[in-house]
Amino acid sequence: MNMRPNSITEIDNRIPLLPLSGALLLPHTQRPLLIFEPRYVALINDILSKNRVMGLIQPENDSEESPGDQDTPLKKIGSLGYLRAFEEQNDGKYVVVLDGLSRFEILKEVPTDTPYRMAEINIEPYADDFDPDTGIDQVNREEFLALMRAYSDFANFEFDWDGIKKIDTTQLVNMCCVMSPYGAVEKQALLEAKSLNQRAQTLIALAEMEMAKAGAKGPSSGIQ
Repeated sequence: MNMRPNSITEIDNRIPLLPLSGALLLPHTQRPLLIFEPRYVALINDILSKNRVMGLIQPENDSEESPGDQDTPLKKIGSLGYLRAFEEQNDGKYVVVLDGLSRFEILKEVPTDTPYRMAEINIEPYADDFDPDTGIDQVNREEFLALMRAYSDFANFEFDWDGIKKIDTTQLVNMCCVMSPYGAVEKQALLEAKSLNQRAQTLIALAEMEMAKAGAKGPSSGIQ
């Protein structure tokens, strides 16, 4: 069985791509996906016999969830996912779970005879994504938790708050971003945040704006 990569030295510089609008995967989080298009079923089959690593990336135009055109422009920054678990369905589809490893930058797409796209990538700027302790000292955890709790009440989300309080700060921030209901543009901004604290503050700002428009109050923000 292939082992989950733990550093950039264990990642190939060429990866298969799964373009998917609105899909966010961040380091130290997990994301389930239903894989049903034949080209991406082929992708899963291929990486199962290799290193189980793939790139999840958004198209520039978010009007189509999974663009069929191989020339559709893609965002430059995406997420590396490790295929943690999979279940093959009777109809040939896959239900998979991806572990978020790190972000990556597309340097160029490379010619391939596969039905899915391939790219040469650079992950050196995101080497710290593998370390869950990077930047946690800059995050005001209590402020973040208070706002997320206020937002969950506003949006009628149910969370296991006792369980959430036990997870580390990186996982907390990134998990909340992945689960957030925002669109492709906002998801890309969360992905490209320069630091964990910037990501946390971006999500806080998005939640505060949404609650303010509805006339709801934040925990101590004075939002009317």
